Amino acid sequence: MADLKYYDVILKPVITEKSMAGMGDKKYTFLVHPEANKTQIKEAVEKMFEGTKVKSVNTMNCEGKKRRRGMVVGKTAKTKKAIVALTPESKDIEIFAGL
Repeated sequence: MADLKYYDVILKPVITEKSMAGMGDKKYTFLVHPEANKTQIKEAVEKMFEGTKVKSVNTMNCEGKKRRRGMVVGKTAKTKKAIVALTPESKDIEIFAGL
């Protein structure tokens, strides 16, 4: 596995109705590097967002979808999502504040 730095682990936040509903319980969803493990994701969130304390991390691997262009069939890239739950006394993540 490649040496991942904390700023390489989190790719972007996931903004959906389901992920926005989880923010009330201090659960945030991110798209992460496919080779990142739960420990690396926890460290990355705590370093990137000051004042946050991670309680748990749940991950899911999402397979690529089949796409057709005429007779040619291909697949999109695999992705990995992480749902990060923060402790009750932790600060909120600012990038989700205005949504």
